[in-house]
Amino acid sequence: MRIVLKFGSGILANPKGNTLDTRQFKRLSDEVAALVRDGHECLIVSSGAVAAGLGVLGLKERPEELSARQACAAVGQTKLMQLYATMFARHRLHVAQLLLTHGDLDSRVRHDNARMTLARLFDRRTVIPIINENDSVAVEELKFGDNDRLSAEVAMLARADLLILLTSDDGLLDRHGKLVASVDDIGAVAALAREEKGRFSVGGMVSKLQAVKVALDGGITTYITTGRKPGRISAILQGKRVGTRFSTKARK
Repeated sequence: MRIVLKFGSGILANPKGNTLDTRQFKRLSDEVAALVRDGHECLIVSSGAVAAGLGVLGLKERPEELSARQACAAVGQTKLMQLYATMFARHRLHVAQLLLTHGDLDSRVRHDNARMTLARLFDRRTVIPIINENDSVAVEELKFGDNDRLSAEVAMLARADLLILLTSDDGLLDRHGKLVASVDDIGAVAALAREEKGRFSVGGMVSKLQAVKVALDGGITTYITTGRKPGRISAILQGKRVGTRFSTKARK
C-alpha cells in the first residue's frame, strides 16, 4: 500500500512551538519505519520548518511578518531534514527532500517530473520522500493551509492508496465534542469544522476538510487522527476505529 502521511506543526514542535520535539520525531519515525518493514511505501508531507528556524534566529514565537516567516523556514528546513535523516538512519532508511509549490503541481511538465522522481525513490525501497511547501519562495502554507491541501495534491500525484492527516486533535468532533468515527457524506459534516488552530500551527479543521475533499475526489480514502498518541498509524492499517475515516463515498 502507498501511504501519504501529513505531519502538522502542532505535532512536530515542542509545547512552546519554538523548536522541534525530538521525542515526537523519534516515535513517528519508528512508526513509519515499521510500515516500511511491512512492505508499505510511505511518503511524508511535513510542516515544521518555521518552528525549527525560530530558535536559530533568536525568536520566541512565530513572527507576523511574511518575510520573517520565510526566513525562519529557509533556516529551519535544513534542521528539519537533518532531524528526519538522523531518526530514519536508526532504521537504515534514507530520506529525500522535495520542496514543491502549487505551481509545480499545476504545470503538466513539472507535475510529471515530480511523479517520476517519486516513482524512482519508491523503487529504492529504503528511501522516505519528505515533501514540504517551498516556503522561502511560496506563501500558501505560511498564510493558509499548513500543508493540508498540499498533502492531498501530493497523494494524487503519488497515486496513493491512503492519506493520513496527523494533527493535534483526535479527529473531527461533533457539536458535543465527541469523535465522529466515520463520514460518508462530507457535505453533511462541513458545519462541524471550526477555525481554531494551535498557537504555532496554521491549518485548522476547515483546511483539513478541504484537503479531505480533494483527496476523496481523487479516490483516496483519508483519515484525520491525532499524532500525539502512539500507535494511531498502525491502528488505521489494522482497521481499528481511530480518528475519523472518510470513505470515497463521502465525495458528495
